[in-house]
Amino acid sequence: MAGVSLADERIESLRADCSGAVIEPGDPAYDDARAVWNGMIDKRPRLIARCQGVADVIRAVDFVGETDLPLAVRGGGHNVAGTAVCDDGLVIDLSEMTAVSVDPEEQTARVQAGATWADVDHETQAFGLATPGGVVSDTGVAGLTLGGGIGHLRCKYGLTCDNLRSVDLVTAEGEFVTASAEENADLFWGLRGGGGNFGIVTSFEFDLHPVGPAVATCFVLYSAESAESCLRQYREYVADSPDEVTTLTSVGVMPDEELFDEDVVDDLKIGFLGCHAGDPDAGERALAPLREFAEPLADVSGTMAYTDFQQILDEDYPDGMHYYWKSLFLDGLTDSAIDRIRYWADAAPSPLTTVDVWELGGAITDVGLEESAFAGRHAPFLLGVEANWEDPEMDEDNVEWVQDCIADMRQFSDGSVYLNFPGFLEDNDEVMETTFGSAYARLSALKAEYDPENVFELNQNVKPATDE
Repeated sequence: MAGVSLADERIESLRADCSGAVIEPGDPAYDDARAVWNGMIDKRPRLIARCQGVADVIRAVDFVGETDLPLAVRGGGHNVAGTAVCDDGLVIDLSEMTAVSVDPEEQTARVQAGATWADVDHETQAFGLATPGGVVSDTGVAGLTLGGGIGHLRCKYGLTCDNLRSVDLVTAEGEFVTASAEENADLFWGLRGGGGNFGIVTSFEFDLHPVGPAVATCFVLYSAESAESCLRQYREYVADSPDEVTTLTSVGVMPDEELFDEDVVDDLKIGFLGCHAGDPDAGERALAPLREFAEPLADVSGTMAYTDFQQILDEDYPDGMHYYWKSLFLDGLTDSAIDRIRYWADAAPSPLTTVDVWELGGAITDVGLEESAFAGRHAPFLLGVEANWEDPEMDEDNVEWVQDCIADMRQFSDGSVYLNFPGFLEDNDEVMETTFGSAYARLSALKAEYDPENVFELNQNVKPATDE
């Protein structure tokens, strides 16, 4: 492959030392192995090492040190920026490391870094337990956790990273370390919201909480003619709702032919999605006001299995569709912000696109700003701008729409972003320094300690501190 020359014996040595497959261009498995969830990403790595365990990860990291190849790390492969794959480099692929082990007595789970949230929920719900995960079950545990983790249980049990007990990690030097509040505590701080900058996590240990097996849920949709009124009522609702309730709202066409009549299926709508992490009867009462903002176009609220609710959005985000997302932490949901949310949703080039507002607060604010690297605890809401489309010829229009929307909505934000909705890492340095503020220097020093050569660069990157 152009730009990369590797002696056959080096590759054969890597292959001999790894339990998992080492895949090259031309191998039958190559195109499937390099594909990731976002269909916009089309990169061609020189090698893909499908690791089976920690020993394979250490050997692959050592190989990068020997060859100076660019390195990408793949967990679930669901990161919208496509950082799980690279051109002309080595992909350390953890997607076959999916084991989940639950200790129901201690209410903990040990999760390998290639697992998805569907894998976690399947095991933990057997004991009526859960930890806050993503809102799409195909999402990888690793990327979501390292970026903070904003899911359906956040107001009651915090971010995904708030529920970490310990992390096993391979450093850029190929060393295996464990980080927790008691061991390598500064590293543990950085891993809780600082992204994949400090090494390759091979497993996570999470706290679990009693959730389910059935939970009260809300999924109600209204005409966008009432969007501004609904959002103002939503603002009042979340100010007083119990922490057991976690919600988000989306404005978009959402053209579901099974849910909507033909005369409204292609119209702009506003939807409210949420669940209650406690008693289902109490939950249905607590969620009821969300179903009374206007005359619904569709209402599929009710008590359901927690695992089913965790998968309720899966069909809306299929593998191979084109995605470009950005985010901002909002200072509030003012009338002016509401007007602009409606404007940008109406201007979206794709009917599959949504402008989302995620409720924050609750248990997220129970963790002090100095206790983890996560940068959004101050914000009452997160704005997610999700362009989703199928036609590659519409790439430019959709990317431009997201960028214009974010530029406009910065008037309602301090400019900080959620690392898991980063766009394609444009203006990385400025965005990261703005997002982390005074904590960026601490992250940069930590990066210099664990990855001074910035081997782990393909991510929402923190630059290692220098002596200058």
